[in-house]
Amino acid sequence: MDPAPELEVLLGRRIVLGVSGSIAAYKAAYLASRLTQLGAEVDTVLTAGATRFITPLTFQSLTGRACRTDGDLWAAEGHVVHVGLGEQAELLVIAPATADLIAKLAAGIAEGLLLLTALAARCPIVIAPAMDGAMYGHQATQENLATLAARGVIVLGPAEGRMASGLSGPGRMMEPEEIVERVELLLGAGV
Repeated sequence: MDPAPELEVLLGRRIVLGVSGSIAAYKAAYLASRLTQLGAEVDTVLTAGATRFITPLTFQSLTGRACRTDGDLWAAEGHVVHVGLGEQAELLVIAPATADLIAKLAAGIAEGLLLLTALAARCPIVIAPAMDGAMYGHQATQENLATLAARGVIVLGPAEGRMASGLSGPGRMMEPEEIVERVELLLGAGV
C-alpha cells in the first residue's frame, strides 16, 4: 500500500533507530515497522542491553535492513561503521532511551556502537526516555536531559502511566504512533 500523500515526508528518508535495554524495546519494533511502512530506510542499532529484551532478527525482518549491535563494531568494517551510520542518517531516534544511555550520552561517553554513532551523527538526535518514575524524576536524570536539550537533542516524552514495576507516573516511553507523528513533523520542517 502506498503512503498517503501527507505521509510521503518519510519516503526515502534515512533514519537510524537506536534501541537501549528497556522493557519498552518491544515498542521500538513497532516503531521500526511503521517508519518502514511509511517509506523510511531504517537502520537499527541495538545496545547489548536491548538484545536481552529483543533480537536483531526482529528488526531485520521488519525493516529489510541489517540490524547492528556492538559486535558489529569489531567486524571487518567496524572501524568506520559508526561514522557511516552517523553521517548517512537524516535523523537519529533513540527509543527507548534508558537513564543509563541518557547519562552516557550527556557525558559524551563513547561506549558501544549506539553511543559512538550518536557522537558521530551530523543529523538531529531525538530521544524517547523510558524508565521508572523515580529514575526519571531523579535530579541526575533531569540534569542530563537538560544538558542534552541545551545541545539540541529533542526529547519526546516521557508519557505517564503504569510501568513494568507496577507503579504509575511519568517514565513510560511515548507510544510509537506519537513518535512517528513527531518524526514526520521534524523531517517535514527540515530539521
